[in-house]
Amino acid sequence: MAATSTSGSVLPTHTTPSAPTYPASSSTTKPPPHPRRRCLCICLLITLALLTALAITLLVLFLTVLKVRDPTTRLISTQLSGIAPRLTFPAVSLQLNVTLLLVVSVHNPNPASFAYDSGGHTDLTYRGAHVGSAEIDPGRIPSRGDGNVSLALTLQADRFADDLPQLLGDVEAGAVPLEASTRIPGKVNIFGLFKRSAVAYSDCSFVFGVAEMRVRSQQCRDRTKL
Repeated sequence: MAATSTSGSVLPTHTTPSAPTYPASSSTTKPPPHPRRRCLCICLLITLALLTALAITLLVLFLTVLKVRDPTTRLISTQLSGIAPRLTFPAVSLQLNVTLLLVVSVHNPNPASFAYDSGGHTDLTYRGAHVGSAEIDPGRIPSRGDGNVSLALTLQADRFADDLPQLLGDVEAGAVPLEASTRIPGKVNIFGLFKRSAVAYSDCSFVFGVAEMRVRSQQCRDRTKL
């Protein structure tokens, strides 16, 4: 009897390989931002917000509170200071220069004072002819207040020669119409912090009463240019 072999054929077994493990991708988890960088961004945003608020505030101030409003002027007194005769050659003629002391009241409606040094000037005309001029003394007009501007006006009588018949008629009627154009350069002081150059202009038409020797009526147009 044939011997049977105890060793049978063993079938090979196959095992499914497990999926390889990889380290976690860096894209899935982000590291927290650096604390210093975060503080820098916050400070930058706060600074931008403050600058924006400051710019808006200044804009509102310049459009409302700091908006320049034109002053108003009014001639309040005139006084005869002197008469200076002048003899000219070779054509012999006697000329008279009459000096009038004028005081003009100025109302400043702005929240800024107006200071002026030398350079202020006034020209006087009679029916279109230049008949006199004046230099304005330095001074200061307070904010939202009133101030007086004094000037010595030199009236050149010979300039009336061309209109002498008309002048005699006006004197006989008791009223002489005149026009004064004034220019005053100075500086505007806003809250003591900002200083800007400004020029105040005034164009006045007034009637001088001969009998009472004072201004009978007047009308002025005032403006300021920064």
